[in-house]
Amino acid sequence: MGTRLLAEQIIRQKYPHLRYVRIHARGRNNVDIYAWNEDLQLPDKDRYELGQFAAANLAPYAVFHVKAYSLLREDRVPRWDELPEPIHKAALNRSLDQERILSLLNGMFANGRVSFRRYDPFLGTIHLELCPNAPVTDVEKELLHRYLEELLPLGSTFEITYR
Repeated sequence: MGTRLLAEQIIRQKYPHLRYVRIHARGRNNVDIYAWNEDLQLPDKDRYELGQFAAANLAPYAVFHVKAYSLLREDRVPRWDELPEPIHKAALNRSLDQERILSLLNGMFANGRVSFRRYDPFLGTIHLELCPNAPVTDVEKELLHRYLEELLPLGSTFEITYR
């Protein structure tokens, strides 16, 4: 399963001359790759090769759009702060699966249990449910959302139902 962090790592290994690489999933199988070389440029050759590489090697169900790194702000891509080590490590694991994701999240959130409900293949949406032991705070919801964005497959979307 390919995550954002794993895809960024793979791109950096394949294209070490790209100094800045950032991937942002826009949902429903649309993924933007932002990149610059050491001269703060994205030459057409790199743009083309990176797009071909991503389409062939990262996520077969996703459509990749390669853009200059300078467009991050214009496209309103959120900044990412540091992730907790267990989330970061799991997102880089090539064998990450549904069971491991749920186990990790349930170990981090003592306020309930996250479970898989269904997958909607037409929308590319993973439906999850959180059955909390107490009311869920906005901070907990934000953290759960952020962790899911890092752990779920690149280009997928998700919905969480709080019961």
